[in-house]
Amino acid sequence: MIKVSQPAPSFTLEGVAPDGETFEQYTVGEGGTGRWTVLFFYPLDFTFICPTEITAFSKAAAEFDKLGADIYGVSTDSVHSHKAWIAGDLGKLAYPLLADPTHDVTRQYGILLEDEGIALRGLYLIDPDGVLRYQLVHDNGTGRTVGETLRVLQALQSGELCPVDWNPGEQTLGKA
Repeated sequence: MIKVSQPAPSFTLEGVAPDGETFEQYTVGEGGTGRWTVLFFYPLDFTFICPTEITAFSKAAAEFDKLGADIYGVSTDSVHSHKAWIAGDLGKLAYPLLADPTHDVTRQYGILLEDEGIALRGLYLIDPDGVLRYQLVHDNGTGRTVGETLRVLQALQSGELCPVDWNPGEQTLGKA
C-alpha cells in the first residue's frame, strides 16, 4: 500500500496532451525532476462531478506552475474517450489527461474499485525527489477543492511546521 513519506509509484501512461489533439507518453513519479507533481485520479469521463474538478485544476494551472508543480489527471478511460470529451463538453485543458485502461496504476495507488473498474477520487502530491508527501482519497460523490490543494502544496514547500488553517504568508510554528 502506498504511504506518505515513501517513494511514490512511478509509471508511464499515454495521455492526451494539453493541445487536446495529440497522444503522448507521460512518466510520473520519478525523482530528480526538480518539480512537484499534483496527481489526481477521477472515476470516469462524461460524468457530473469530474468535469468540475478537471476544469478547476486547469483554471489554476498557472498558479501550480508558479509553485513548480505539474498536474496530471488520470482515469481508467481510454485516451480516445479523453480526447472526445475534451473536444466536446470539457474543452481545452492546461495539463494532460492520462489513461489507465489496464487499471495497473490505479491499483498501484490503492484506489481502484475492482467491481466497477473505476478509481476513487484520489489526490497525491509528490515532491521533486519522487517521495509522496500528501494523499487524499474519498468517495466519488464529493469533489475536491483546488484551493486546498494549493494551500497544502505551499505548506509542504515551506519546510515549516504549519498549524491548522495555516495560509501562505501567515506565521508558522518554525522549522520542521
